[in-house]
Amino acid sequence: MKLGEMFEKVADRVSRKMGHPAAFMVCCTIVVVWAISGPIFGFSDTWQLLINTGTTIVTFLMVFLIQNTQNRDTAALHAKLDELLLTSAAQDSFVGIEHLSEEEVQKFRDICAAAAEKAGKARLASGSGEPAASAEKRSSSRTGRVSGGTTYKKEPTDHDGTPA
Repeated sequence: MKLGEMFEKVADRVSRKMGHPAAFMVCCTIVVVWAISGPIFGFSDTWQLLINTGTTIVTFLMVFLIQNTQNRDTAALHAKLDELLLTSAAQDSFVGIEHLSEEEVQKFRDICAAAAEKAGKARLASGSGEPAASAEKRSSSRTGRVSGGTTYKKEPTDHDGTPA
């Protein structure tokens, strides 16, 4: 077994175990026992160093384990979203945008915001008779949110990705 595979297995197991409520209770118990033992050891420097060193080591190691698990989860999520984009009428140009720079992603967000605004104006111009607030509520159930609060709405596209 390769080192990377072994690390992934260990990281996955440790992440699952440490995310369990029992692990939290064990940690709380350790802290309570440490605090109760303070008067026994006269609140010495060694007593304080024990908890400080222990928590620092555990935190240091957990950062790498959690980051590994998070990276794999994110990669799996992106693969699933890419598959949904590729098998739907969505624009294929959104596939892989997580690899773009922040400025390039912002351009996609601006395009989506403009499309949502255009769709909202078209709805009002069509004379649907709905007040803007109720139209927005109804519209928000069919739209998504990009971080930063930008609303986007999927518009029909031709096979080449241009708006229909």
